[in-house]
Amino acid sequence: MSLIEARLRFPVYDLRAVRLAARRVMRARPQVLTPIVPTQSLSGKALAAVIAIMTLLASLTLGAVVLVRSSAGNWQSQVAREVTIQVRPVEGRDIETEVRRATLIARASQGVAQVRPYSRAESLRLLEPWLGGGLALDELPIPRLVVITLAPGAKADLDGLRQSLADQVAGASLDDHRAFLERMRQMTRLAVAGGFAVLALVLGATLLMVVFATRGAMASNRNIVEVLHFVGAKNRFIATQFQRHFLALGLKGALVGGGIAMLLFAGAHFLSTRTSEVPEGVAWLMGDLSLAPEGYAGIIGLVVLVAAVAALTSRWTVHRTLASLD
Repeated sequence: MSLIEARLRFPVYDLRAVRLAARRVMRARPQVLTPIVPTQSLSGKALAAVIAIMTLLASLTLGAVVLVRSSAGNWQSQVAREVTIQVRPVEGRDIETEVRRATLIARASQGVAQVRPYSRAESLRLLEPWLGGGLALDELPIPRLVVITLAPGAKADLDGLRQSLADQVAGASLDDHRAFLERMRQMTRLAVAGGFAVLALVLGATLLMVVFATRGAMASNRNIVEVLHFVGAKNRFIATQFQRHFLALGLKGALVGGGIAMLLFAGAHFLSTRTSEVPEGVAWLMGDLSLAPEGYAGIIGLVVLVAAVAALTSRWTVHRTLASLD
């Protein structure tokens, strides 16, 4: 007599008779240790696939946010280390002499590591993206640039340099790119905030999909929960068995999705260092596509989080099912 036949033969309210019949069945059959929840069920495979896909999307979003944030920090540090002297043509003054004088003043300034004056030909090439090539610009008063690279860690006296240029060089002005840096910081904050918002949405969708998929898989195993409950198994034992099963499924799917994301980032970095065919926009936005250690740590954290959500959801669903049977 099977468990289902025992349950049908005795009234539902006569739980003691059902338990006694179930024990006789278990004593009569050989003791074979098999998992309570089927490990190779279709619902389990579907749940693992859903978890893998959603974890992959969340990991790719997190990695992209880390890349943009790291690249933005590099941009700001590079721009902050450079200041520019602009020497405009002044009637009656030789611009070449003024450029040389500005260069000498800059080299003598505190905290300056390198000074590079741009020639007239180099200044004309800087205007080509805006005015086009092949134009006769010889008669135009083209300003000249002197690019200053500040020494790392040194405190530059930019106010003193600005005052010296104003006193000794006609038509000279110093630009420390403060306005540009502030706009860049604002754009970086907006980009990172937008990236984290997208990450939150993807992560929220991942958790919801895990919850619904786990509850759906639990619904297909409701009869197993009912039989175990009626034969006297403790609620904690039943919940633990299902929690272990769905923890394994969640961990398997999350490891697959997170592992694929890590391989994609590692492959993208490898290709970017071996070829020069990376799109210019991607290289400008994300650098060399090298994901920092905190990016990989974040992906590992996502894997653990998704697996824990699957396990806790199954435990909560089992307790709700058992509460409806009491």
